[in-house]
Amino acid sequence: DDNLIGNKRRLRTELLPALIEWRRGKRGFQFYTEASINLADDPELMAMMVEAGFDTVFIGIETPSDEGLAECSKKHNLNRDLVADVKRIQRAGMEVQGGFIVGFDSDTDTIFDRQIEFIQRSGIVTAMVGILQAPTGTRLYERLAREHRLLGSMSGDNADGSTNIVTRMDLPKLVEGHRRILRGIYRPSAYYRRIRTFLREYARDGGVRRPLATRADVAAFVRSVVRLGILGRERFHYWTLLSWTLLRRPKLVPLAVTLAIGGYHFRKICEKQLLS
Repeated sequence: DDNLIGNKRRLRTELLPALIEWRRGKRGFQFYTEASINLADDPELMAMMVEAGFDTVFIGIETPSDEGLAECSKKHNLNRDLVADVKRIQRAGMEVQGGFIVGFDSDTDTIFDRQIEFIQRSGIVTAMVGILQAPTGTRLYERLAREHRLLGSMSGDNADGSTNIVTRMDLPKLVEGHRRILRGIYRPSAYYRRIRTFLREYARDGGVRRPLATRADVAAFVRSVVRLGILGRERFHYWTLLSWTLLRRPKLVPLAVTLAIGGYHFRKICEKQLLS
């Protein structure tokens, strides 16, 4: 669902109660969805979502710039402490994944460092950062068509570093700034620091009840030890994370390992894109 909380009444009175009843006594079945940031304003609803099995929510943060938010009509993101909102959702027991965009007309040279700082402070471990594109049929597409600023159709992948618009910022500078964000947030030191930032906030009971470890889970852990903890260039950060989690949040060690494995995947994707 593009915004699960778009109809809070039905969510609260129909869907979540049904899921809670269906999951009663079960382990290991989690849900993932998208929602707007004002989910953070409703502690009761967040508690129901966790009870119903939601452990991750994707939120379109887009930008820490109020001017950029106004451009994309993201009104419910304006006049808020977005970092505090993210942390409230994390403390409720859900991981927040985030979507971010650079290339708004109002963006200046400072936006790249501002995006990196926001992502690091918020503890959004999985951050999808793309350059602004204009999908057919949107108000943005229509406005840019009137301004003769379209370069054909969008790629369909809003994280591939391409755009189909004539940007206000010099395009090579925008592309290099986008790459700098990716290098900044997915280098091992920054990525593993962000995991710890998230785990500090994450619900003390670990949120959703997770399944017992399977043979496949154990095998994945062993592979992570070899690939990340012995052979990987991030091995210092890997063992630091596991030691920190064992001492401070031992119940979250499986989650920490999962996020570490995810980071390896994200770095490989970013490296491939940065070389293209």
